[in-house]
Amino acid sequence: MQRRKKILVTNDDGFDSKGLLALVEALRPLGEVTVVAPSSEKSACGHSLTLTKPLRFIHVSENFYKLDDGTPTDCVFLSLTKLFTDENRPDIVISGINIGANMGEDITYSGTAAAAMEAVLQGIPAIAISQVYKNSGESIEAFGYALAQKSIVTLVEKIFEGEYPLPKRKFLNVNIPPIAPHECRGFKSTRLGNKHYGFHAEVHYNPRGMEYYWIGLPRLEWLENKGEPTDFEAINEGYVSVSPVQLDMTSHDELASLEAWL
Repeated sequence: MQRRKKILVTNDDGFDSKGLLALVEALRPLGEVTVVAPSSEKSACGHSLTLTKPLRFIHVSENFYKLDDGTPTDCVFLSLTKLFTDENRPDIVISGINIGANMGEDITYSGTAAAAMEAVLQGIPAIAISQVYKNSGESIEAFGYALAQKSIVTLVEKIFEGEYPLPKRKFLNVNIPPIAPHECRGFKSTRLGNKHYGFHAEVHYNPRGMEYYWIGLPRLEWLENKGEPTDFEAINEGYVSVSPVQLDMTSHDELASLEAWL
């Protein structure tokens, strides 16, 4: 008898995130799901490992753990080290469903994307999935995670029934448009867009008059694109955006000119 597929799930919004719980609900019919997620929100923590303090698994329920003050990268790293053996590793790692977009250069900040990065570094196929929202989250309240659940099931089934579409050290970055499932126009293969980055940090004062700063939410504005469709354009047009992401950040087109400059 063929063994059930093993799926490792994590996120960066914390173990009690509605997006994470929706993901687990969608994936359970597809295989044996193990969840290891941060004990608190770790948004924008990037691909960071905790090296200056100890970490511990806290059992939440069957095959469900939170990692005390751990990052998404910690969750994947320690799960593969302590919860799985080399002979019994996960068949895939899914990170999400993130509450908010992870598009363009923003994935360099993203803990959601970082968990997928760690998985493919360890030789395991991975998908990072994020739910884009608008109107301060009203679209999530209106539509929930139904389209995200439907989309991740389609992608994982396609992988389990066939093969992972990318070579080693590359992962799929998926963004879900803020629409109802029946409004979705399908999947679109995209490149990462180029975001317009502004600066927004609010200044406040504590009761003793000491000044402090609060970094605000970034604007969801994008530079005009020429060439392949971008993740932002796909979302704007009602498609599920699927971007292949590589960990090799070398600018290969500039190697020859750099050599000449040197």
